[in-house]
Order: sequence, then C-alpha cells, then structure tokens
Amino acid sequence: MSASGTNPASSNVTRLAVARPDAAPAARAETATVAVDCQSITKTFGAGAVRALDGVSLAIRSNEFFTLLGPSGCGKTTLLRLIAGFEIQDAGTILLDGRPLDGLPPYRRPVNTVFQSYAVFPHLNVAENVAFGLEMKRRPRAEIDARVKEMLGLVKLEGLESRKPAQLSGGQQQRVALARALANKPRVLLLDEPLSALDLKLRTEMQLELKRLQHEVGITFVFVTHDQHEALTMSDRIAVMRAGHILQVGTPEEIYEHPSARFVADFIGETNLLDATRIGTARFRLASGVELETAEPGPPHSNVTLVIRPERALLAPIGGSALPARVEQVVYIGSDTIYLVVLEGGLRFRIREQNRDGPRSRARAGDAVGIVLPPAAIRVLAQ
Repeated sequence: MSASGTNPASSNVTRLAVARPDAAPAARAETATVAVDCQSITKTFGAGAVRALDGVSLAIRSNEFFTLLGPSGCGKTTLLRLIAGFEIQDAGTILLDGRPLDGLPPYRRPVNTVFQSYAVFPHLNVAENVAFGLEMKRRPRAEIDARVKEMLGLVKLEGLESRKPAQLSGGQQQRVALARALANKPRVLLLDEPLSALDLKLRTEMQLELKRLQHEVGITFVFVTHDQHEALTMSDRIAVMRAGHILQVGTPEEIYEHPSARFVADFIGETNLLDATRIGTARFRLASGVELETAEPGPPHSNVTLVIRPERALLAPIGGSALPARVEQVVYIGSDTIYLVVLEGGLRFRIREQNRDGPRSRARAGDAVGIVLPPAAIRVLAQ
C-alpha cells in the first residue's frame, strides 16, 4: 500500500480546521490533513465479555505528535494495535491518508511500531538492527548503508554501529528501536509506552528526544501512555480515554486548563475537586456552607464540581475573604512546596507554591492559615 500523497486516492483525505489559541479569530481557519481517521471503532474480547473500545471516532492529523492517554484498561493500546493491524476491529473503519486499512496485514500497512520492551535483536549489532527492515525489502546495499548512517545520526548513536544490544544502556537500546522503525520511512510511527521501562532521569531525557525526532522527521507519531507528564511534555494534542471512550481531545493547554469532565480534571495533573451547589449565576456553596464566586457560570446544573489547580490557590493571612484552614502537612519537593490543608467541614485541600527564592517556612503543620481562591482560578464542571 502506497503512502504517497500523489496517488489519486489521496483526494479522499479529510480536511479539518486547526484552531490556534494564540491566533486572531480570522486566522484560525488554517487546515490540516488527517493522517489516521478512526470511524466508530468497536472492539470486544472474550465473546463480547469485555468491550475495549465502544464506538470510538478520532482524527489524527498529519505530522503531529498525538498521544492516547488514560489509565490501564481504557482501550488506548487496543486502538494502537488496531491501527497497526495486530488486532481487527468488530465494527468501524480505520483510514490512513483517506484509504481504508481494513483487511491489510501489518506488514502491508505503512506504519511501524516501537514497543515498551524495545524488541531489538540481541544477535545483531546496532547497524544490523537498523538495517533489518530495509534488508527484508531487498533495498540496494548502498541505499541501506546510507539510510543506516542517517538514522544513527538522527538518534545520536554514531560510533556504536558494531555494538550488540547487551553492550548498550536501556536508553540506547530504545534509540536503536526508534532508528529501525524510522528507517523504513513509515507514514505513521506508533509508540506503545516505549519509555515506561526507563528510570526517571533517562525517561525525561527521552521525552525531549522523541519530540525532537518527531519534529525532524516530520511524520505522525501516535504515542500511548498512562503518564500524564509525558503526555503534557511531548504532545501536540492529547486524547484522554476511559473505559473504551474518548472523553476529550485537545492541546495540552486545553486539556489542563479547560477539562471537559471531572475525570479529565482529576487524571491530568494535581487537582482539587469540590462538590458544590449553585446559588447564583456564578456563585456556589460548598457542603460546609462556604460560598465561592467563579469567573464563569459553567454548565446549567444545580450540582456541580469546582476544579482548582493547587498552584492557583494562595496561602494568605487569616481574615478578610480568605477561607479559614489549618495546615496538616508540608511537603518540600525541591522546586515547589506542597501544603496539605484542611478547610472547615473537614475538606482536604492541596496548595502548591514555587520555591523561587529557595525553601520558605511560611506555614508549618498545625498552623492556622487563610486560603484565597481567585474566581478566575475555578473551573465549573457538571458532577
């Protein structure tokens, strides 16, 4: 199956609007080609006992870093495997560049997959691993050698061509797997939690490397992870999944700042969730009787969830409009200090302050404090 955009069939490629939050309204009509188009995908396992995907529709744009994010069992890996051809959907259609993939085996799809376990061949050296796919396609030797050299330069493994995987670190083995996958010039690269086996420092470095690679090779990356930090760090857009459904698709900023559902707000980053009752257009009462004003009215429901990120709440002196609270615990984590406080009625609340000038002893466990919740910092969601 050709991935060429010059094929007449490419006229079927879907177009969609790309809205840039920082652009003027008249400039937001920019268009982008859809690379992967999933239409009403349903997949069940065990004679229908487990529905992994339930009517999922999703358009992934060309040349974007797209992340499927959600807890274990939400269906994200199943969707990736359907795109790769390792599983077959029960209903729905998957198109790549406007052409249906239905019925095509994995080796005939212009996609490659990088797995969590690296899956490099232990008996082959680095250069041989990277060349493997090209050799299976019987490409000319000169082309293979040139492509291997290009890929090793891309993943910064020059000089390690003759090493076996056992002589490499985990991060280097993951780079070999990436180089091998990219050597065939896939239309889409699928990444199934490829960083989860790495330690924290190396994982952070590889997040930046993956984003750099995607930018340099200019192809679509579809990344699966349950790690919210990874998703926010690397993605152009994120799809948050739960129980076989997609709850929200948006940029990292949109997902974090404007979650569409309580689950999304709770899953992405640290969040304070307060159950409240509407008593005015943009005024709400907590169970303790405390009343809060918001900058937005939110959905027209009587019972709502108020969402406040810990870094948006402020510690303040007692009195005035500050909510009375008592510090339960103080946690110093280097760049920030986290205050766990208890509001009236026993409601626990988290505040995060940046240590711009080093650690501060503004409040200690047991101290009575005030909490300020600016109206603009509060999001209102349906319960």
